[in-house]
Amino acid sequence: MRASGLRRTVSCYISAVRCSRHAAFSTRIPKNPFLQIADEIQEAVHSNKPVVALETTIYTHGFPYPQNTALASHLESVVRENGGIPATIGVLNGVARVGLDAEELIQLTASAGRTDTKKGISGKKFNGGTTVAGTMVLAHLAGIKIFATGGLGGVHRGGEDSMDISADLTELGRTPVTVISSGCKSFLDIRRTLEYLETQGVGVGTFADGREGKVDFPAFWTRDSGVQSPSVIRSEQEAAAITYAQSALGLSSGLLFANPVPAQDSIPRSRMDVVMAQAVSDARESGSTGSDNTPFILARIRELTEGQTIKANRALIEANVLRGTKVACELAKLQANPGELFDRNQKLYSNDSLVENLKGFQAQSASTEWVSAGDRTVQEQPVDVIVAGSLAMDLSCDFAPSKGRQSSISPELQTSNPAQISRSLGGVGQNIAATLHRLGTNVQLCSTIGCDEAGASIKKMLLAKGLLLSGIVEKSSARTAQYVAVNDARKDLVLAMADMDILEGCKAEFDAVWKHYLDRHRPNWLVVDANWDSDTLKNWIMHGKAVNARIAFEPVSVAKSQRIFAPGPGDSFQLGVLPSHMVSLATPNSLELASMHAASRDAGCFERDDWWQVIDALGLSSSGSREKLVSITNASLVDEGIPQQSIQLLPFIPTILTKLGEKGVLMTQVLRPGDDRLTSSEHARYMLAHADTSHHTIGGVYMRLFPPTEQIAAHDVVSVNGVGDTFLGVIVAGLAKNNPKTLIDLIHVAQRGSVMTLRSKEAVNPEISILQKLL
Repeated sequence: MRASGLRRTVSCYISAVRCSRHAAFSTRIPKNPFLQIADEIQEAVHSNKPVVALETTIYTHGFPYPQNTALASHLESVVRENGGIPATIGVLNGVARVGLDAEELIQLTASAGRTDTKKGISGKKFNGGTTVAGTMVLAHLAGIKIFATGGLGGVHRGGEDSMDISADLTELGRTPVTVISSGCKSFLDIRRTLEYLETQGVGVGTFADGREGKVDFPAFWTRDSGVQSPSVIRSEQEAAAITYAQSALGLSSGLLFANPVPAQDSIPRSRMDVVMAQAVSDARESGSTGSDNTPFILARIRELTEGQTIKANRALIEANVLRGTKVACELAKLQANPGELFDRNQKLYSNDSLVENLKGFQAQSASTEWVSAGDRTVQEQPVDVIVAGSLAMDLSCDFAPSKGRQSSISPELQTSNPAQISRSLGGVGQNIAATLHRLGTNVQLCSTIGCDEAGASIKKMLLAKGLLLSGIVEKSSARTAQYVAVNDARKDLVLAMADMDILEGCKAEFDAVWKHYLDRHRPNWLVVDANWDSDTLKNWIMHGKAVNARIAFEPVSVAKSQRIFAPGPGDSFQLGVLPSHMVSLATPNSLELASMHAASRDAGCFERDDWWQVIDALGLSSSGSREKLVSITNASLVDEGIPQQSIQLLPFIPTILTKLGEKGVLMTQVLRPGDDRLTSSEHARYMLAHADTSHHTIGGVYMRLFPPTEQIAAHDVVSVNGVGDTFLGVIVAGLAKNNPKTLIDLIHVAQRGSVMTLRSKEAVNPEISILQKLL
């Protein structure tokens, strides 16, 4: 029978589900009438078990029934016996299926044929096998990264004129799946096939399989083709590391790892050259072209080799499935513990050519150094600071009044306004991490993105900044966070819209990934922003405290700032007080401070005995406190209650830096016994109270208002986005040093950094690194 009709029909069904491509790496695919993913496969992908995709054209068109059924069952057993989960892919009853049980395999392998093709063409249900291209698409939609098959299509001889090029090659150029095969059949133009793959941006390597030095790209039934492989893969661990890096980089192209047929089953190249020449000549004489060409040549080769190619075919497909399973198992280890990529303390890539090939995949990225470089051994860097928070795509809409409306500063509501709109990488957590990174701090950002276009763009932008992706978790069922700021003509915020739902309900991700990051790195500082849901936020704080990290809290907004105080349903969590406090530092603005104060009051925190014990120990005067507060700050701030609110929160957060915009920064801090400021005449005016000298953990309360370092004209303000995040990032970068400067000195530097960001279109001014020498 001719395979072309069935393959065309199956391709229609593949096209029908191609619109779901951006659901890649999904663990729970939305219902689709054209696609069904077995529960076992969904659970395996979701729980990071090693899954191997298997195609079905080899059963429907490569082997007759019942040998094809036996082979299908055997290959699934190979996967399971070596620790993997097989995902056989095909079309059954008109539905693309990922994962077939034993009865379904029999149904598919026994029934796919010419009659079913007619049913498919007439719109009725049919069964059919999927080719390499079709299997790649469906595997990607199911979140499967490893696909083991027999052989790959390629460029036919004379393809430069006929343009007869397999869809397998095109699919490799646009679908991020790693394909493990025995190369392509030697009657194809292997040299032009590799050139075409290079044009498509596909990384190609060949397993050394015990050989030293450079090796040939295999020619299916024979280990050698006379065409040198672009690169050599020395082990399954190396293949998994490259696959992991390709995924982390967010590349849209696939990888092809060629696995040579086992040596004992390889047909000598000299013999195959003669057989191929005869088969190709016979095909030309018979008039077999297009989709009829390959089936004719394959049948003729079987005849000329007296069935020897069938034996080699079975051997190589089993070897490829075994190799693919081992790669999938190693990849699962890396995904569960990304640090293992570095812990192995070995050369991940064996030669420079593959590294250069990987670098060429995405010219937009400015850095792939975290993967490897040439013969350098890459080891995991120590992490001084972990930043846990939001990662978003920011849109800044700056009102730009047209001529004749120059006197108008703010945009009009409920209508369209002229504006200058720019896009940048944002999110509070990302902004803080970027600041720390630019100031030379070893920092790891932990956040989450969706498997969508915005998420892919963010990964590339992070890598361009030199930030690692190993703490970034992709959630297929959620949208990547986005933030839209509408600013007036002076660049002051008028209205903001934030889609941060992706950070809600992240307990599973915390338990599976981020908790282990904290355990392994045990950072000096943990910075947490309030974009997380209450449960996840509290998990970060509790586990950060458990690994002895000092914790800085960025409240983010009025509503979210309450989350560390507001109890949830059945929530027994409560912040500890000095000296068992959990949070060391917070940087609210005045509105967020008031919100935090109200939340703690409503939660009964000011009625706790341990809170009163700390308040009593601070030594605050019961009379004349207003005059003292006004002398340290000013009457306006005292009337707003800002110093008073700060004092009442000190037992929970012993250092509070309240950002007051053009009024500066109010520092409120509990000093420890022995602090020089307790007895310094220079600092006496800022000492709000002294504790009893017999107290072991509390020395007094220090309050100081820092005016702005610089008054900025409205026309010099480019963007207000990220100003507060820059401030906290600079503070923590200084505190994370081995011999940190005083917090007073760091506040001055942080204010300079904030001014620099005000003058930048970026959420963090790229030139902020010049402040590093001041820390």
